[in-house]
Amino acid sequence: MAKLHFRYGAMNAGKTTILLQTAYNYEERGQKVILIKPSIDTKGNEKVVSRIGLSRNVDALISPTDSIFDKIESSLSCTNCILVDEAQFLTQSQVDELFHITKLYNIPVIAFGLRTDFKSNGFEGSIRLLELADALEEMPTICRCGKKARFSARKVNGEFTNVGNSVVVDGTQNVEYESLCGFCYISKVLKLKKK
Repeated sequence: MAKLHFRYGAMNAGKTTILLQTAYNYEERGQKVILIKPSIDTKGNEKVVSRIGLSRNVDALISPTDSIFDKIESSLSCTNCILVDEAQFLTQSQVDELFHITKLYNIPVIAFGLRTDFKSNGFEGSIRLLELADALEEMPTICRCGKKARFSARKVNGEFTNVGNSVVVDGTQNVEYESLCGFCYISKVLKLKKK
């Protein structure tokens, strides 16, 4: 039986690069993939774009009110794998649909995304993926101090912040993100110190 996979990590863990490599590997063997991403991710518009410059057109751009099943139903009979970029932006019902597709259609789904936002709160899609996924894989990256980074910190105009909307796409409004370990997140973002 096919599985729902959730591969998660902090910003800059290479999630999109691995997604694109996975698509390439399937297609190199003559297999068909469907690549989807939530429309809230406006970076690249109708493309998936990795920070190292790789890109690819998406097969389905999913808005928060869309049914994933309705968007891709006509392609399911000839699909070998569904790949999802920025899966944290999916709704709970959309993640449920992906889980149902793996079981009813025997098509593996590999979803890539963040576990938490810059305030260390879970995204709706990520929470549901953590609840339903058959396989979980944390994709490592490193903090500026060299330790394993698990948090995605937001910087506005070069300064760390923990206020604002959960979703602001990288590169807009003078916003950028940096991956931090727990200690650096607490000291640089929350500005807590040992007493």
